[in-house]
Amino acid sequence: MSMEIQAGNIISQIKRLSDRIFDRILSEQNIDAFNGAQGRILYVLWQEERISLKELADRTGLAPTTLTSMIDRMEQAGLVYRIPDKADRRKTLLALTDKARELQTAYTKISEQMTEIFYGKFSEEEISLCEMLLHRIHNNLKQYDLSVPVNFADRRIKA
Repeated sequence: MSMEIQAGNIISQIKRLSDRIFDRILSEQNIDAFNGAQGRILYVLWQEERISLKELADRTGLAPTTLTSMIDRMEQAGLVYRIPDKADRRKTLLALTDKARELQTAYTKISEQMTEIFYGKFSEEEISLCEMLLHRIHNNLKQYDLSVPVNFADRRIKA
């Protein structure tokens, strides 16, 4: 008997559902300063400011091209600003505005609510096991991603 593996599909569905629920909760609480993806950016910057776009991409899992346009919008909304890196003039670092810092408490409450939704009727042991397994999957994907060179010519759709 072979088992049908559906993890990738399930993870994609979890991502879509959790983003939709997160955005709904933001809307219900009249928080329109950021969306779910921007919340991930803010979360990282609340942990550590003055990091490069590359570092932010690594920590959020967002593609640098996506991140650049999101940072542009967040800068226009008065949430972040760019500062030159004194150690390396080619680099720009990202920092939070006071407006973004004031949103941290509301974001933390919503994040806790999302965790409760995620793990609704899980025991502590099940939560630990789930987290451990998800970290392993994430690490497997990161290791593979780093080990396989990207050949954009291979990405063409073949008829």
